Amino acid sequence: MQPKRMILCAGLFIFMMSMGCTSHKNTTAMQPKQETHVYLCLGQSNMEGHVRFKAEDTVGIDPRFMVLQAVDCPDLGREAGTWYKATPPLVRCHTGLGPADYFGRAMTAALPAHIKVGVINVAVGGCRIELFDKENFEENIATSPDWLKNMAAEYDNNPYQRLVDMARIAQENGGIIKGILLHQGESNTGDKVWPVKVKKVYDNLLKDIGLAPNSVPLLAGEVVHADQKGVCASMNEIIQTLPATISTAHVISSAGCEAGPDHLHFSAKGYSMLGQRYADQMLSLLNP
Repeated sequence: MQPKRMILCAGLFIFMMSMGCTSHKNTTAMQPKQETHVYLCLGQSNMEGHVRFKAEDTVGIDPRFMVLQAVDCPDLGREAGTWYKATPPLVRCHTGLGPADYFGRAMTAALPAHIKVGVINVAVGGCRIELFDKENFEENIATSPDWLKNMAAEYDNNPYQRLVDMARIAQENGGIIKGILLHQGESNTGDKVWPVKVKKVYDNLLKDIGLAPNSVPLLAGEVVHADQKGVCASMNEIIQTLPATISTAHVISSAGCEAGPDHLHFSAKGYSMLGQRYADQMLSLLNP
């Protein structure tokens, strides 16, 4: 090969190699950064999940959907304060399927692959909203039945503080608090100052986890609807007024969400529909 042709070929080779390296660098640079979006869930039995899950409910869950365990569950191999794939139960060791299960599954299905969805779920069946009032929870527990006291004891008799502690752990691990999911109200049926009580919990929660006031949306689900003969359906009129008290609140309709036999809790189908509605609302806020 002639010297000039050799030099030309060598130059062309170096150019092609440099272009390849540049292309690789650009491709790497374009990879979106991994994110963990965290949702704080609180409430009573419908947030716990009143439906027993089946084997098929524990498979096919996207590993991007995670739960930060809020209580120790040795039989499940889980420790409080540790992230796990969101295989039910998501609340305590023997709770069931609830709206948070279906919310997380819907969110991971809709969001880009670089975003993980984490839930922290602290719920106590039968509780009033006062149980999450950090100034009045002790009085509330003292006047509660033993079965409720036993559940509260799993959170060291302070569910609110457990939620705060877990949220801080999530933040320390790089999690971004994106929203708060509430499903509570049955035990406060008829309580017209319920929205004010919820606002107090909401304001305290944001302050205690270092977030600015009104910086995170609050999604509040209705209780079993009148169209399902819900025994506490009258509470929905009060729940619907929440956005007038909390500007960042959004009410999740339970209309058409199938009820269980007691007309107090939802069926699995009802939870699935409700969880999807929570997700639809949240996605609309993330992608206005």
